[in-house]
Amino acid sequence: MSEKKISPLGRSWEEAEKELFTPEEIAASELRVAIIGELIKARQEKGLTQQKLGELCGVRQTHIARMERGETVPNLNTLLKILAPLGKTLVLANLTQQ
Repeated sequence: MSEKKISPLGRSWEEAEKELFTPEEIAASELRVAIIGELIKARQEKGLTQQKLGELCGVRQTHIARMERGETVPNLNTLLKILAPLGKTLVLANLTQQ
């Protein structure tokens, strides 16, 4: 029998999250986390500091740092600027199962 971990507040984060946010909001949040995680990974794989990446793409290091910490969400133009020196691109894919 598996036991459910209960926080001091009496419920798990997953339960609270489902009460506080819509499924669409949860999906959008998870997608943002995944995208930022991939950007951080690509930056580190290239051996770039936030400062150097900022110089290469014309985005201030402080903005990159806030984005990586999840404190700000980059707009599409900023995201595309950051992707270029990382050798990455944005791809839209159909997520529906066939």
